[in-house]
Amino acid sequence: MTTDNSPSATVVPDRLQSALKWYRIAAWITGILLILLTVEIVAKYGFGSEVEMFGEQGVFALVPDGTVQAFNLSQAVLIAHGWFYVVYLFTCFRVWSILRWPFWRFLWLASGGLVPLLSFVIEHFATKTVSAIIADVRGAA
Repeated sequence: MTTDNSPSATVVPDRLQSALKWYRIAAWITGILLILLTVEIVAKYGFGSEVEMFGEQGVFALVPDGTVQAFNLSQAVLIAHGWFYVVYLFTCFRVWSILRWPFWRFLWLASGGLVPLLSFVIEHFATKTVSAIIADVRGAA
């Protein structure tokens, strides 16, 4: 066993590459769902409306809050984001644990699913950082 704490001493590049791929997919889906959730919250609390699908008013319609008769898209987006954020956290944990980063880095990755548009920014910088580590590990091998 080596005492070197550099990423090249402990990281398997193929495992990290796979973890990064799944993290990037999860970050984009979480970011898109969070934008939709933000639009839904503005519609609900700003205009007192919810988004209804396939109702009497057409495929998509803004209806007064509490009067949804068909598929409630607002509620579906809320639930989808909540559950997918759990998947996103898992992918963040996977990248974080493979790299053995400090805990604040996990919190940094996880914060991407909490603030609209932040997942895209964090995903960009995380991908850049992790890709450099992968290139360093492959170059050292």
